[in-house]
Amino acid sequence: MELKQPYYAVIFTNTRTEGDDGYAEMAEEMERLAREQPGFLGFESARSSLGISVSYWKNLESISRWRSNIDHKVAQGKGKTTWYSWYKVRVCTVDREYEFTRQS
Repeated sequence: MELKQPYYAVIFTNTRTEGDDGYAEMAEEMERLAREQPGFLGFESARSSLGISVSYWKNLESISRWRSNIDHKVAQGKGKTTWYSWYKVRVCTVDREYEFTRQS
């Protein structure tokens, strides 16, 4: 994913509680809904004992609109009451990026 800099990254780092309790379905729905938002640029996620999801946005206004989205607010509430034992959100400006791909 190569994006025009600068852009913004929202890094959501978390630890989960036991059990699914509808988490997988809601996570899938939130990713689908985020992709429909103006200013959304991309999404990456990884999970082991620690989950890290990074969403990429064109500007701070797009992030603010997503944070305030009513369906997203419902998911945020459920996250606090049911799915997460801890989380941290970081909003960062991406000024530069580079990548490596091994040639076969």
